[in-house]
Amino acid sequence: MKHFIIFWMVLGSGLSAFPLSAQVTSDYAVMLTATIDSITPKITLNWRHDPLATNYMVYRKTKTSSSWDLTLATLPGTDSSYTDVNVFLDSVFEYKVEKTTPSLTGDGYLSAAIKLHPVDYRGTVILLIDNTMADSLSQELDQLMKDISGDGWSILRHDLSPSANVSDVKSLIVNDYTADPLNVKCLFLFGHLPVPYSGDINPDGHPDHLGAWPADLFYGDITGAYTDLYISDTMASRPENHNIPGDGKYDQSTIAETVDLEVGRVDLHNMHSFPLTETGLLRKYLVKDHAFRVKQFTAQLRGLINDNFGTHGGEAFAANGWRNFPPLLGTENVQELPFFSTLGQNSYQWSYACGGGWYQGAGGVGSTTDFVNDTVLSVFTVLFGSYFGDWDNADNFLRAPLASTGYALTCCWAGRPNWQFHHMALGENIGYAARLSQNNGTTYVPNYGYNFVHIALMGDPTLRMHIIAPVTGVSASFQNHVVTVNWLASTDTVRGYYVYRSKERFGVYSRITPQLISGNSYTDPHPLTGYDFYRVRAVTLQQTPSGSYFNLSTGITDSTEVITDIPDNTAKSSPDLLIYPVPATDQLNLEFGREEPSGFTITLIDPAGHALSEFVLPAVSRFRSYQIPVNYLSPGLYLLSAKSQDGVIIKKFQVSK
Repeated sequence: MKHFIIFWMVLGSGLSAFPLSAQVTSDYAVMLTATIDSITPKITLNWRHDPLATNYMVYRKTKTSSSWDLTLATLPGTDSSYTDVNVFLDSVFEYKVEKTTPSLTGDGYLSAAIKLHPVDYRGTVILLIDNTMADSLSQELDQLMKDISGDGWSILRHDLSPSANVSDVKSLIVNDYTADPLNVKCLFLFGHLPVPYSGDINPDGHPDHLGAWPADLFYGDITGAYTDLYISDTMASRPENHNIPGDGKYDQSTIAETVDLEVGRVDLHNMHSFPLTETGLLRKYLVKDHAFRVKQFTAQLRGLINDNFGTHGGEAFAANGWRNFPPLLGTENVQELPFFSTLGQNSYQWSYACGGGWYQGAGGVGSTTDFVNDTVLSVFTVLFGSYFGDWDNADNFLRAPLASTGYALTCCWAGRPNWQFHHMALGENIGYAARLSQNNGTTYVPNYGYNFVHIALMGDPTLRMHIIAPVTGVSASFQNHVVTVNWLASTDTVRGYYVYRSKERFGVYSRITPQLISGNSYTDPHPLTGYDFYRVRAVTLQQTPSGSYFNLSTGITDSTEVITDIPDNTAKSSPDLLIYPVPATDQLNLEFGREEPSGFTITLIDPAGHALSEFVLPAVSRFRSYQIPVNYLSPGLYLLSAKSQDGVIIKKFQVSK
């Protein structure tokens, strides 16, 4: 159990720009990449040679280990590579290379693999939606759920009031997690949902900023005990940071236990400088989230660094870029350039910028107004500077990228502490990187602020780096007791396709094609009784600066949601069923064409696959009619399921007013 208060010596009175010394920020990083050989097999680590290095230490561990349990080599400072021959295909090997110079040490991390297997199922996302946005953004939110599900997640959705109590929100999350702890992995907060505050901290070093900070990781720390009994501090300039016993803000300055869930938030409340309303900003975010996932835009696989701090007494904040970007993008694809003027015209998938800050900007970088006025062509954005890491305030600079026009979909405050993104080179989502960074102790280079409660991800936590154009034109049809699925090929060069099936629209999809399908059609010889949802995903062997893995496109589910009238192996022939009038207004008439002694269970289903009402009918005689009320349904298309011991009949019907 960690103590809830930590005291640190902070360099200077805050984050102010330091003049560059003979050392530069990149000196504090080892810029790692890997080349692989799948025949031998072997993994060769490569790094940019530092002429001042006296030696390099090479370590290895498993992906999930918290300690570097294997020292591979101690190399002279003249070396710039190391080859590991004790490797095998389809497994992750994580490396650390530490360099020593007469004046400093530097670190680099890389997660490598050779032909790592595809990830069909990633786990369950708890999706919490601001209920004041649910109706106006219903179509966009439905698309978000399709896209998240299409990347291998199952979804538990809850619509909540922005005025809900933080503790009640936490209880809901805990209940979902404890019901299925092996599968519930991620939490996505969408809209202005309750913000937990905790601690007595000022990770930016300013005395007037000491107090409680926003602490979304509280929602992800399932077993930690958080109290509101001890801290009494009202010295901060903003009342929001005041923390006194019983005010609903927690005492803990560091995580109480371990963050169990990958947490991300999209909250565009109070962004008044932008011309759109909060609803409009959230809609714009959802539109570009979808566009990225289906490759309607593509950012160049390169990284931009804009460093206005320099080495800052050895903290070297921008080393977060120099350390993380090479394994993701390649050392040669990382450049130090101005932020807004570059990204307004040129795309970089990753960007890092830091400078002395305030709530709405960072010195040498820009301000929230720049995000309002400029197009920023960077998907994964990392910012650092004073004050704005405390993000729950008007026109906040950390949230501004998400509201901007362009590509920006995520942002985080990396520098106190450092973040670790290198696993994303092998297909992990950015929520994985957030949770890893929140839980990091000494596994990765520790610095001021590690395990503090303020570490947070702005943006969709399920997003990944490498996008394959999905298939289109998916259709499925049932005939002669089989389902045939057809699709149009991905516009990318791919190795083939996998087909998946589920009984729930946003549930777990099981792959039903053990091998890749090279063509554009698949026949399911054993479909499930009832209605089945089919999904098609394109597959490629993704080559990255960290190795290779089998990558999957977003699964297309819109046209694969197939309703099948399929009896199981023991079913008798199903009776006839006539429903009328179509469209219906107040009631729907059901007329059965033959005697059915066992009776029926009638279920009305909405277009999303949710059961709305259930009626149990007794045994009927030939041509017997029943009436089902539908006057409470909104106009639209629905499904009716009539289930008996002989099978299931599915009928479509329409409601009008």
